[in-house]
Amino acid sequence: MPRMADDELCESLLIWVQTFDLDAPSETIQDLTDGVALGEILCQIGSSFFTPSWFGRLKQDAGDSWRIRVSNLKKVQEGILDFYNEELGQELTDFQLPDLSQVGEHANPTELGRLLQLVLGCAVNCDHKEEYISTIMGLEESVQQVVMEAIQELMTKEIASTSPPPPQEALAHVEGQLKRTTEEKDEALQRCHELDHQVASLLEEKNALQAENEHLTLKLDHGDTFGDPSTPAGRRYQQLQATCDHLQEEMYRIEGTRDDYTIKVDMLQRENMELVHKNEQLQNLAEEARSLKDEMDILRHTSDKVSKYEGTIDTLKKKLEDLGDLKRQVKLLEDKNIMYMQNTMELEEELKKANALKSQLETYKRQVHELHSKMSEETRRADKAEFEATRAQEKTTQLQAEAERFRLERDSLKETNEELTLNQLQGNAFGEGGVNSSELGSSGLTAMLPPEVREKMIRLQHENKMLKMKQGETADEQTQLLQSLLEDSNARKNDLESENRIGNQRILALEAECEELKQQQQREGVSSNVVGESSPGKLPPPPSSSSSIADMSNEFNQELRKKLQEHKEKLRESETELSRKKAHIDDLEPKFTNTNEQVHKLKDVLHKKEDEMRSMEERYRKYLEKAKSVIRTLDPKHSTGASTSEIQLLRSQLQEKQKLIEHLEHERDKSKITRDTEEKLVVSAWYNLGMQLHRKAAEDRLSQTGGGQSFLARQRQASSRRSQAILNNSGNSAR
Repeated sequence: MPRMADDELCESLLIWVQTFDLDAPSETIQDLTDGVALGEILCQIGSSFFTPSWFGRLKQDAGDSWRIRVSNLKKVQEGILDFYNEELGQELTDFQLPDLSQVGEHANPTELGRLLQLVLGCAVNCDHKEEYISTIMGLEESVQQVVMEAIQELMTKEIASTSPPPPQEALAHVEGQLKRTTEEKDEALQRCHELDHQVASLLEEKNALQAENEHLTLKLDHGDTFGDPSTPAGRRYQQLQATCDHLQEEMYRIEGTRDDYTIKVDMLQRENMELVHKNEQLQNLAEEARSLKDEMDILRHTSDKVSKYEGTIDTLKKKLEDLGDLKRQVKLLEDKNIMYMQNTMELEEELKKANALKSQLETYKRQVHELHSKMSEETRRADKAEFEATRAQEKTTQLQAEAERFRLERDSLKETNEELTLNQLQGNAFGEGGVNSSELGSSGLTAMLPPEVREKMIRLQHENKMLKMKQGETADEQTQLLQSLLEDSNARKNDLESENRIGNQRILALEAECEELKQQQQREGVSSNVVGESSPGKLPPPPSSSSSIADMSNEFNQELRKKLQEHKEKLRESETELSRKKAHIDDLEPKFTNTNEQVHKLKDVLHKKEDEMRSMEERYRKYLEKAKSVIRTLDPKHSTGASTSEIQLLRSQLQEKQKLIEHLEHERDKSKITRDTEEKLVVSAWYNLGMQLHRKAAEDRLSQTGGGQSFLARQRQASSRRSQAILNNSGNSAR
């Protein structure tokens, strides 16, 4: 059948190859030239024949070595041919095997198409051929047609080997063999008939020869006439004797040549054996050379890889060193992260506590409001009691006036009856009761209070003193911290002002240097003019020297102009840099003012907290004084139960007040801690920013001052040398 287009066959079979699930790349022709993808396909087609050990013989990393690719392709082709012979029982007679060197070295699509055609034959003749045929039927029509033509072409080139045919073809094979045997039988019968005729003719000829032989033997019996040469038999006998002698000599000569040839044959056989042995040795050496060549290619490829790997190792070593630094940095960052996590956990716990305490604070606020209302009621009651006390005091004064009047009457009526004496005795008893009550009232609040309330009041007074001392210390610490922050900010401001002053001094120095350069240029121009005017009065120079001096002066003026222009550009750059620094300082000033504002705000907050604490202490004192006044006004004889209940109520109120004070102190400590951390962070950030700016300004200042001074010094030296050379040349030309 006519062979199809090779490129179309290769492309179609490449599409068919992509239907397999492969680990190796198989998208282009170049991917199939190393044989690894084809080996995976064969392992999927015939896993019992193409074992993993066979696949392990293929070198996976062929790379750019075409010899390794050709070696892999040879192993693949040998495996395919063995599969055809041993598994399928078929031999490829007229099929042209692919040139593997063209495939491995040049990626020839024609030869690769033949190799893929062999793989296709293995797929459509294996045990799972229905699966692969259905896969082929699922391809495009053009690809499917090309693949089917390749299968038909491959089947026409296959013949059956000695292995038994498959069961489906056994009957047809037996029928064909039976037909062939019947035809051979007919041919044998025909041959036997012909042989019978030949035997009959040969028997007749034998009988004729026997008769002739008998006739000749009779003649030999009567052979006495052979010695007579005159007779025809004698002459015949002599001729035969001569020919016999000649033939015998010829036989002797041939035997000698035979012996010579046997000797030569033995020698040639020995040489042949030696050559065969040498050929085997050379073949072994050639195989070893090919294997060594393959190993050399592999070693070259590995040496290239080694050089690449050495470069990568060097880079990896550098990266490893960087990794060590990074690990240390990561460790530091992890420590910082752990510290921050702990801080966050503590802050979260404090936040949870604060959220839990918010509800308590609400209840405390509500209780405080209730206490305020109760306190207002108590104050009203106290005012009412005070009013009643004033009224009672007025009544007592009236009674005292009446008593005085009664005393006067008593003095005048001493000699009255017993009733007046009894009244006088009752008045004395009433006076003694008043004295006792006054003594009881003058005993003070401490005698009326129980010992628990007295201890609680003493403890509260001590805690109040401690809180005052602690508040004073915290206020001193906060003021010291704010004072240190203010001093740091003032120091940074002074540093920035000193840098600004140094920059202004630098500008003035550059302006002075520019003025000096201008004056020097003017002096040099005047000196050149003076030299040009004084030369005609002495001795007129030759025209060549005057032109050279003019050229030199022009060159010097041009150089001075260039240098002046460069100095102007540098001055302009320094001015732009100074303006940039001023703008940067202007940008930093609002930040500084913001920090000052924050400091003032923090101070205001601190003062507010202190005022709140003072107000709370004053309220606490007022509450205590009101409680004492209420306790004093109460009658200890008639209201003991009410006084104890009120004392317990006041005690509970004092406990609640104490809890509220402790809660507020805790909140104040928390706010102080958060404020301290915020202030520390702000101070550290501000300090880092100031240090960076200070370092950058110092580096810029050093680079500008060092480079500018060296350049100006060089320019002064060069200009002085040139002016001296011009003066010397003018003096020599004048002489």
